[in-house]
Amino acid sequence: MQKIFFHIVLAFLTLPVISQQKEITENGIFIKVDDPGRKVDVFFEGRYFTSYIYPSTLEKPVLFPLTTSDGTVVTRGFPLQPRRGERVDHPHQAGWWFNYGEVNGFDFWNNSYAIPDSLKAHYGSIRHIRVVKTESGSDKARLVVMCQWVNSRNEVLLDEETTFEFSGDILRRRVVRTTKLTAMCDTVHFGDNKEGLCALRVDRAFEAPAEKPELFTDASGNPMAIPVLDNAGVNGIYRNSEGVEKEVVWGKRARWISLSARKDNNDISICMFDHPENPGFPAYWHARGYGLFAVNNLGKKCYDNSESSQITVLKKGESITFRHMLLIKRGGFMAHEDMEEEFKQFKDLK
Repeated sequence: MQKIFFHIVLAFLTLPVISQQKEITENGIFIKVDDPGRKVDVFFEGRYFTSYIYPSTLEKPVLFPLTTSDGTVVTRGFPLQPRRGERVDHPHQAGWWFNYGEVNGFDFWNNSYAIPDSLKAHYGSIRHIRVVKTESGSDKARLVVMCQWVNSRNEVLLDEETTFEFSGDILRRRVVRTTKLTAMCDTVHFGDNKEGLCALRVDRAFEAPAEKPELFTDASGNPMAIPVLDNAGVNGIYRNSEGVEKEVVWGKRARWISLSARKDNNDISICMFDHPENPGFPAYWHARGYGLFAVNNLGKKCYDNSESSQITVLKKGESITFRHMLLIKRGGFMAHEDMEEEFKQFKDLK
């Protein structure tokens, strides 16, 4: 009798928790940790938005795929989930990620399965260590993770603590990423390198129309000539905070950049924002017409020869923090004044 009573009380006590979780799943922003699947899924009102993934096939964790509020995918599928008609260049560019091209002489940006073993000694990897915290909620959710930046000798150069904050509404999805890097060896230096820092590789629709053959790297790391591709449905246009448009935004300083295109009869803008408290603000942008979209707070001379070379150095135990925001909006392109209002709200975040 006592055992039956215990189970009844236990069921009663857990009922509010179960009901609350169901309500958050259906009406709020819900984070689900899937350790066996090496991922963390994010849902808005029961609809899938993205996953933080750390598969063994990648040399760093990424958010992949990323979708609009109605489920339209805005990231390139290759190399994780290839789709017909995509480019197969740069297999290291997947989803939304954070890394850099020169840290203590090691290349963290270009590392992938395509790098031959004979060259691997020159590359570094970012390893997911653990999920520190998850918080689901009615209008905001948080995911905190711990990672380590390791060189090819398995030496830890940096500890990384990253917080993702998810929010949005019926038309918009926002992700604020705060990345804190702490030096774990005597000295960590970041060279002046164009390959960085917070980056996204987008779906074919968001590319600029191809006008000439190009040379890329295939899935095996071999050079391959890409002919002028079919431009049907390809209509991406960059715009930055300084009024610069199209591929000319590359190598320019800006507070933000939007990349807009029409896909599946839906007008969509993908936007990234640099935060005023970041080093190097306003940052240079490594944004290419073939679908790479990145903000780089650590490179200067690599973009503009008139700049002095920027070398960022951390002594053991010292930290550096970056904050960036990704915004995905459907149902109409973002106007300049809309971007400025989003930037103002992002700037004032505490």
